[in-house]
Amino acid sequence: MNFHELPGISPEILRAVEDMGFSQMTEIQEKAIPVMMSGREIIAKAPTGTGKTCAFGIPLIQRADLKNSPWIQAVVLCPTRELCTQIVDELRALAKYTSGLRVAAVYGGQSMGPQIEALKKNPQIVVATPGRLLDHMKRRTIQIGKATTVVLDEADEMLDMGFFKDVRKILDSLPKKQQMVMFSATISREVMDIGWLYQRDAEEITVRPVEESRPRITQYCCCTTGRKRFEDLLAILKKEELDRVLIFCNTKYNTSMICDMLTRRGIPAQCIHGDMIQKDRNRVMAKFKEGGIPVMVATDVAARGIDVTDIDAVVNYDFPQDNETYVHRIGRTARARKEGVSYLFYAADERTRLKNLIRYTRFDISPVSVTEDGTVSPVEEL
Repeated sequence: MNFHELPGISPEILRAVEDMGFSQMTEIQEKAIPVMMSGREIIAKAPTGTGKTCAFGIPLIQRADLKNSPWIQAVVLCPTRELCTQIVDELRALAKYTSGLRVAAVYGGQSMGPQIEALKKNPQIVVATPGRLLDHMKRRTIQIGKATTVVLDEADEMLDMGFFKDVRKILDSLPKKQQMVMFSATISREVMDIGWLYQRDAEEITVRPVEESRPRITQYCCCTTGRKRFEDLLAILKKEELDRVLIFCNTKYNTSMICDMLTRRGIPAQCIHGDMIQKDRNRVMAKFKEGGIPVMVATDVAARGIDVTDIDAVVNYDFPQDNETYVHRIGRTARARKEGVSYLFYAADERTRLKNLIRYTRFDISPVSVTEDGTVSPVEEL
């Protein structure tokens, strides 16, 4: 379905959508936008990279009162600073031609001053991480008591990170008749509890990763360890001549070490992890999005915060902590109906974990070895 077929969408929003390079709606957009526009509540389960921000962003902007309501009308809650800034960027792009629509970001790791100044300009939409939003509420620098819509994006991740009580405090401070919309990759126990407590007759939407909509990712796994693991990584990067690669490590130490080793071997790389100050994280992220950095090494703090449509490959340098993490990591490539490739490095004693991962995801992950010249060759079995 084409965006122009949506009833009640302004020409300004449609023009912005065209500028963003979109014409056909994704399944979650086609299912969620009309329901949200009607004022009904939603609990949506959809894979990562399916266009959820537009699915809730278009109704938020379309339904905003830009003349008679100089207060916060919608609150979007998300788990990480990176995702917060990504959502704000996309909402501002959607509102490019909607005069008077203001969006503010509220997240930790940045001083209160700039955020307070942004809030003084009376934004209609606020995108926030729960902890920092509560800080502003305690300081009385933000008033959300008149907000009529609240969106929980990546709800499972947010609630799994220990924000359950914070989210409840925020929801309890909103009007009882607000429209509540939840988007989640999985419907966890915590997501179900929030829905049961705060939603009324919510429309349930499920977008299944069927073959035609499943991201087209060619997946490889390679048994390698020690110094050979880094040499295999280096060989792949040089052989494939990939323009933009995201490498995941489990620890901040490994992230910094791999980044330094790549740089010393002539591969331009930068890293991002939780110990970096927000200004530096934003700078690295912006440079990666613009194509100024071909390789970025990251901890999972970036797994759900990166929305770059042309990442060629994802490398799991360290075996993911759990199966869901693997799905979220490789979901950074093959976005916007493009193709991608992923590599999963594992040690011999992680073979059982790998088999469990394949059984859980039902992904076709081909076992390979890497030669010195970077050629990826199939091996018979795990």
